[in-house]
Amino acid sequence: MLVENTDYREEFLDLDNPFDVKLVDRFLTELGFNFDRQSIEETIVLYNLNDEIIGTGSIQKNVLKYVAVAPKYRETAAFPMIISQLTEKAITHYKTVFVFTKPRNVVVFKGLGFKHIATSEPYFSVLEYGTSSIEKYQRMIREKYQQEAQTDQIASIVVNCNPYTKGHQFLIEKAASENEWVYLFVVQEDLSVFPFEVRWKILKKGTAHLKNVIMIPGGDYIVSGKTFPQYFLKGVAEQEIVDCQGRLDIRIFCDYIAPQLCIKKRYVGTENYCKTTAGYNEAMRDLLPKAGIEFVPIDRKKEVINKEEEYISASKIRNAIKNNELELYWHLLPEATQEFFLSEESAPIKEKIRKSYSRH
Repeated sequence: MLVENTDYREEFLDLDNPFDVKLVDRFLTELGFNFDRQSIEETIVLYNLNDEIIGTGSIQKNVLKYVAVAPKYRETAAFPMIISQLTEKAITHYKTVFVFTKPRNVVVFKGLGFKHIATSEPYFSVLEYGTSSIEKYQRMIREKYQQEAQTDQIASIVVNCNPYTKGHQFLIEKAASENEWVYLFVVQEDLSVFPFEVRWKILKKGTAHLKNVIMIPGGDYIVSGKTFPQYFLKGVAEQEIVDCQGRLDIRIFCDYIAPQLCIKKRYVGTENYCKTTAGYNEAMRDLLPKAGIEFVPIDRKKEVINKEEEYISASKIRNAIKNNELELYWHLLPEATQEFFLSEESAPIKEKIRKSYSRH
């Protein structure tokens, strides 16, 4: 699709065309971006009157990515044109559009109508645009889920449950036994092999006996894939990026979410396998107390697996499914999860795991 004005020509590329992909890749590489074709759905390119690429931008669902303009054209209308076209396309399918950028670019996006949400120096800032907003999410959780409390023993847990295990159950039950209320945020974005609706249904059934546990969908603001960009950070150490990512997500939780429900604690399971999650936990240990929230790490539950005591993890369950060994790990699953695996509904998920498996 072509979009033209008197100075520039815009074109949405065919991302199945290797030539088009190479064209964008080369342009972005020169500007310090790591371009990943698999992480985007549509790409627009802006040409000058000599048919030279002077800018580009892409969309992945409701997230703008790889927005870049050649230095010579950064003081022109090129950047606003790209953002306008991408936002217009994304907003037809989603109520909110997000963009991640370096902190120095915040003022530019604000000038185009985006609202700043949070910054994690020196690498990340996240902004949003649209009819929905983080303020609406705040109002929703406050009006729909906030409970009257007699004490300040109000805790929170963020879970993915991909799938729900006795490790998750142990953590949730412990928090429930130590607090008046526990707000259980369930990661909503479907980047996991178990869809959100499935994870929610299993967890709802698995925690029904805990009357002081309130389940809340995480929406766009709880440990979402949106909070983990890094394509514009070429040359930065991966662990440094991971640490900064975690801090960005935790700042959103502390500044926007916890105050709505008067949350005073956040429970987490200790991490023994995933460096990303371990780094995220360390960021919580540092930032939560500064926001008046107690960081409560709980040692992971252990069970005997193949005659050896090991930590329970959802990744072990997925790996067992892949290797057709689920019966060896059956005792690590709460009744609600077992019932799901015995149902026909679980068949396509099991098949998907066997064919294509990643750690998450």
